[in-house]
Amino acid sequence: MLRKLTAEMIGTAWLVLGGCGSAVLAAAFPALGIGFVGVAFAFGLTVLTMAYAIGHVSGCHLNPAVSIGLWAGGRFKASELPGYIAAQVIGGLVGAAVLYVIASGKAGFDVHAGFASNGYGAHSPGGYTLAAAFVCEVAMTFAFLFVILGSTHGNAPRGFAPIAIGLGLTLIHLISIPVTNTSVNPARSTAPALFAGGWAIDQLWLFWVAPVIGAVLAGIVYRWVGGPNPDETEVSGDR
Repeated sequence: MLRKLTAEMIGTAWLVLGGCGSAVLAAAFPALGIGFVGVAFAFGLTVLTMAYAIGHVSGCHLNPAVSIGLWAGGRFKASELPGYIAAQVIGGLVGAAVLYVIASGKAGFDVHAGFASNGYGAHSPGGYTLAAAFVCEVAMTFAFLFVILGSTHGNAPRGFAPIAIGLGLTLIHLISIPVTNTSVNPARSTAPALFAGGWAIDQLWLFWVAPVIGAVLAGIVYRWVGGPNPDETEVSGDR
């Protein structure tokens, strides 16, 4: 279990450093900024690369909503949820801390400007309402877990799950960055919010509640749609 939790911590740190780092450091870089598309691919690539690196160790959840969704789908033990969620949140904070040290090395950096935090209303990149943000996060997380549960099912083609999951997360970001800056991951949301403070912490509740709801719904629905899973190793979270 210690190896699993360490892997989850390192993997989530990489997700926050790579994904949020692309948004903070490179998205609007003068003349050569990568923009929303670049940030979307950065998040997808963090998951894809870590899935191959630690998928065989911890299952590469990197996300409390994923762990909870896998539990709802019958793929993960409830007894392991607290440890996984704690490791993911701590890993996210480590990634955000590294990013903060790097970003603060540039004159004029202001962590309170947002630091890639998720938000709605005045803090949504596109000015979307609380209701729109809530529906978006539920729907996007539902889709993310549906892809995860399907691509890791015992009857699915072997070895391709990381690609489907990474590209799925990329697509989700392409859709929803303008709405909420895209969470679908409470650990990813918590890390930058604790550094940015203020409004980011005030709005953080949504980026726990909505992803968890979407994940649980996906777990329940896919458990019926996908049918019995012949790969019993998934039940212990080993994939």
